[in-house]
Amino acid sequence: MTRIAILGSGNVARALAGPLAANGHPVVVGSRTPDGLSWDDDGVAVASPADAVAGAEIVVNALPGAVSLPVLVDLGPSLAGRILVDVANGVRIGADGFATSLLHPGSSLAERIQAALPTTRVVKALNTMHVSLMADPGSLPTPPTVFVSGDHPDARRATGMLLADLGWRPEWVVDLGGLASARWTETFPLVVRPLVHALGPVPFGLAIAR
Repeated sequence: MTRIAILGSGNVARALAGPLAANGHPVVVGSRTPDGLSWDDDGVAVASPADAVAGAEIVVNALPGAVSLPVLVDLGPSLAGRILVDVANGVRIGADGFATSLLHPGSSLAERIQAALPTTRVVKALNTMHVSLMADPGSLPTPPTVFVSGDHPDARRATGMLLADLGWRPEWVVDLGGLASARWTETFPLVVRPLVHALGPVPFGLAIAR
């Protein structure tokens, strides 16, 4: 199975690590404070970010968008040749916890990561839905759509296989092609505040009706 490192130990990491490990993937969560971090899921280890990345074939960026780029650049040599699945969104967060503006207008966090790490194969995915749906897309009456963007077809295919392990059916996955398409998906957090105001604090994600 594929060895996976998840950078970050927040809600996204907790949503993804257990289901991936349950499907047979060795998973290591990379945290700045690994000694004080407990993990309830079997098959999930905790290490420093550098140690987590060192043994991984696929790395998931589950860090906040505002800190992702500097952390990943520091890990650059260890990320060479790896697939990096970027789940973060490049947005500024207001005092109320909602996104207020884009960090990279005319570009995207994923593109900035790819430019900084040219030997890493960056794929954008899982960034247009509530965290609770990332590994449980069938929990809603209307399943959300997961969009995949990346300049390397082999990396997009590998990401699609991981998505299948997280419960995503092929008809719920849309391959958008090149990484520039992440500029569109990274705008999704800007509509979350008005949607929460209209719908209340319920899980939701973007879905394409066809």
